[in-house]
Amino acid sequence: MSSTTEPTGDPRPRVVTGPGGGSDLAVAGWRCTGCGHPIAQQVSRCPLCRSVVAGSVFPAEGEIWASTCLRVRVPGHTPPFAVAYLVLDDGPRVLVHTPGEQPLPPASRAKVTGMSETGDLLAVAAAAVEETA
Repeated sequence: MSSTTEPTGDPRPRVVTGPGGGSDLAVAGWRCTGCGHPIAQQVSRCPLCRSVVAGSVFPAEGEIWASTCLRVRVPGHTPPFAVAYLVLDDGPRVLVHTPGEQPLPPASRAKVTGMSETGDLLAVAAAAVEETA
């Protein structure tokens, strides 16, 4: 008896055009049809209530939950670089890469600005977005 491993799709959340169209961005994910729990990775059932989930789109802005600077080698990234968990407004918590090596402070606002060539979500401090607007 031999076992084979089938390749799976990329489980990371992806950036899509937001409801406003144009340059408005959003993060694609899933939401429970029973309890409304937001989910970043595709699952067949809600991890909280086991109801069916449906595709959903979440705002690209949220609050930093935690952030750090990584000084170790990770394929596709040159250390040091900063990453953060961003809790999207009315959405799930997602891992994002932020500019430079300085971590964003917890409870600060940030906005997803796109995806890297390797498929990682990119975000900047919301104040930086407002300054360029």
